[in-house]
Amino acid sequence: MPWKETCVMDLRTEFVLRALREEKAFGELCQEYGISRKTGYKWKDRFLADGLVGLEDLSRKPLNSPDGIGEDTVCEIIRIKRDHQGWGPLKIREVYARKHPCAPLPSESSFKRILDKAGFVHKRKTRPNEACGRITNRVAPQAPNDLWTTDFKGWWYTRDRQRCEPLTVRDEFSRFILCAAPLENAKSDTVRRHFEKLFELYGLPHYIRSDNGTPFACTTAPLGLSRLSAWWVSLGINLDRIPPGRPDQNGGHERMHRDIAAEVESIPCGSLREQGAALETWRHTFNFERPHQALEMRVPGELYQKSQRPYGGTPSEIDYPSGFISRKVHSIGHIRIDGLRIPISSALSGWHIGLKFTGPDAYLAWFGSLCIGTIDMTTETFHAVR
Repeated sequence: MPWKETCVMDLRTEFVLRALREEKAFGELCQEYGISRKTGYKWKDRFLADGLVGLEDLSRKPLNSPDGIGEDTVCEIIRIKRDHQGWGPLKIREVYARKHPCAPLPSESSFKRILDKAGFVHKRKTRPNEACGRITNRVAPQAPNDLWTTDFKGWWYTRDRQRCEPLTVRDEFSRFILCAAPLENAKSDTVRRHFEKLFELYGLPHYIRSDNGTPFACTTAPLGLSRLSAWWVSLGINLDRIPPGRPDQNGGHERMHRDIAAEVESIPCGSLREQGAALETWRHTFNFERPHQALEMRVPGELYQKSQRPYGGTPSEIDYPSGFISRKVHSIGHIRIDGLRIPISSALSGWHIGLKFTGPDAYLAWFGSLCIGTIDMTTETFHAVR
């Protein structure tokens, strides 16, 4: 025969019914159930007032709290959130603290609870944790301008049906956005003119990270050099590309694109010019108002400083060490050695490459600091580095 299971509610009900029948002195009955007379009278009075519901435990939450968050504080938190729909509770809390330095600051959990109750939290379904081989910062920046990242944000239409596809440039160390501007097109010359303005304003970085699309790279050229990236190399800037089809390896930049989509693209402007002004306003807010958890709740503008490498214009020719032979790449992408025409790449047209003699009828070909391949004079061929 199984043991009879009892619960607290059953014992309280049994005690109250026996107390009402007065089959035993009240004190003895309380002693039998292991409770005080005060507790016994409490359960008896609750049963007489509310029935079985009265025997349930009441909430221990205080009716009022001297440290509770006031209505004005809640309204201010919601107002800040409405102004910055894409910001989380940590950023909202930091902005609130800056605006009200003398007021008591609610905890992070309080901000989360308030925003959740106000309907600003949209819970997402969790995805299975799959290994993606993400590599962040293969060139780990130690200071501003060690590494810039660049890409084109996916395009959208303005209200007057103009295509807006912003060029974005970001300092990886400080998260400072140097550029978020729609260009008239994505051609190499157009992008180069915009980078010239950035270099004049901020100086030169040590590395630039990009994907393998145009105009940043060319799949048919040595080392994927394009006209734009070849120009970067001529300025002494190192290249850092992510593998094809792996935007996750430029995760910080892609996360910034998601913010643009949520806070700018979702509210398209009437014209491309107005859209550019909206992007510039958003960039200023991102750089000088929005706190970043990775920066210990500081804003990027507090960390970023201009580069100590000033931009002095495009060099007319690249200098190579003693012992190198300098040859200019012609407009159709070839050089001449001993009267022979050797095809190299049209991406390097107009630039000089350096040739280092390595043996009978053989040269190593360099472009700036990059070894781009070998030249075999016996077959009059160039073999790009793979």
